[in-house]
Amino acid sequence: MESAQETISRIFGGDDTTLGAEIADESTRYERIHNAKFNPPAETRRLAVANQKGGVGKTTTAVNVAAAMAEGGLNVLVIDMDPQGNASTALGIEHTSGTPSVYDVIEGRSSIAEVMQPCPDFDNLDVVPASIDLSGAELELADMPNRNNLMREKLDEFLESSEKHYDYVFIDCPPSLGLLVINAMCAVNEMLIPIQAEYYALEGLGQLINTIGLVQRNFNPALLVSTMLVTMFDRRTLLSQQVYAEVKNHYPSIVLDTTIPRTVKVSEAPSFFQSVIKYDPRGKGAISYCEAALEIDNRSDVVLQTIDMRRNEN
Repeated sequence: MESAQETISRIFGGDDTTLGAEIADESTRYERIHNAKFNPPAETRRLAVANQKGGVGKTTTAVNVAAAMAEGGLNVLVIDMDPQGNASTALGIEHTSGTPSVYDVIEGRSSIAEVMQPCPDFDNLDVVPASIDLSGAELELADMPNRNNLMREKLDEFLESSEKHYDYVFIDCPPSLGLLVINAMCAVNEMLIPIQAEYYALEGLGQLINTIGLVQRNFNPALLVSTMLVTMFDRRTLLSQQVYAEVKNHYPSIVLDTTIPRTVKVSEAPSFFQSVIKYDPRGKGAISYCEAALEIDNRSDVVLQTIDMRRNEN
């Protein structure tokens, strides 16, 4: 019995430039990724998804990598620290003003367990929502003692006391370099940086790396930039290819081989309160995010060893 790729190739022909070839490729990738096995890391991996430049696919990346891992059978926690609450929206989580949220957690009124909500699409994906109430938090936190480590203390407490073991924790950061982002960087061991395949994205990357360096020197010496993911990639344009090559040249061991294409379905999914993994599972956006998630998971041993080395050095 012929495979889906063979059927499509027979119908459309073997020309790589045809629509049929593209469909066949997506079908093969879909089958491959859904036959792949996600392996729980040896310890909980905590990643902050950050980029101070807006519109680079930061929240989209946090939501869909988390959803892909949950679909792969891993236990995942997403913490939304962006006052816009876009990650909460995309995962179908209630986050209107007044809803118990991450705002109550960092100000000490609630624990993570008390405000956490299950994602309706994945039994093993939990979400700490953010609401517009969080927008005033930076000013309120400014005079608090230990203001940079508020989220780390709450997250440590939750992970130690939780009956469920979480394989991954993703913190979606606001598009800034303020106190909320500093809190996120202090609460995690890793940074996942989405980079749009455009020239301006490269300009902002240096500023973000400098900020991460300051956090490493002053607050969290074990923090590791473990992953960069090129988003909104258009393989038909020379610019996308040049941006990817430039970033890969500078950070060869960090940049994922997977790139995320610019697709309508990825942009549409949040309006249906879903990740693209659930909304369009066979589309190229969902397939690419699943491939990125698997690549991140496959790097777990090396990443955790590097973090341990950084801890021992300090």
